[in-house]
Amino acid sequence: MAVKIRLQRHGKKGKPFYWIVAADARAKRDGKYLEKLGTYNPNQNPAIINLDVDGAVKWLQNGAQPTDTARAILSYKGAMLKHHLAGGVRKGAFSEEEAEKKFNAWLEEKGSNIDAKKEGLAKEISEAKAKALEAEKAVNEARIAAATPQVEAKEEAATNEEE
Repeated sequence: MAVKIRLQRHGKKGKPFYWIVAADARAKRDGKYLEKLGTYNPNQNPAIINLDVDGAVKWLQNGAQPTDTARAILSYKGAMLKHHLAGGVRKGAFSEEEAEKKFNAWLEEKGSNIDAKKEGLAKEISEAKAKALEAEKAVNEARIAAATPQVEAKEEAATNEEE
């Protein structure tokens, strides 16, 4: 039986939400699966990915082939790296402790990159809000300035009529 690690679509039209599953290659896209490995929500920025890395590595070691998108997600979360390091440990290139050190160092670097991206997005959003507020203030001041001469003209007309 050929096993694939792939995405199973859930969610409503226009708002996709995916489960990352290990499934028989012959099964339908949203059909029966062997194990649910995690979730992927592309509706957020950055996308939210929850993944059982050890479960994914177990399936990869047993010969499961990820689809292109699933491979990108597994690489992003470190499952492909952990699988690669486990192969090095099996071959005797380095010990289990060294592999864990390399993986943890990679996780820390990846976490700092993600935090930097989140901070950058938050900064962009706050700058956009500030620009929108300034533009709204300018429009309001222009409206007030445009309405003021009309009020003054009406008051002058009223005083001229009284005389």
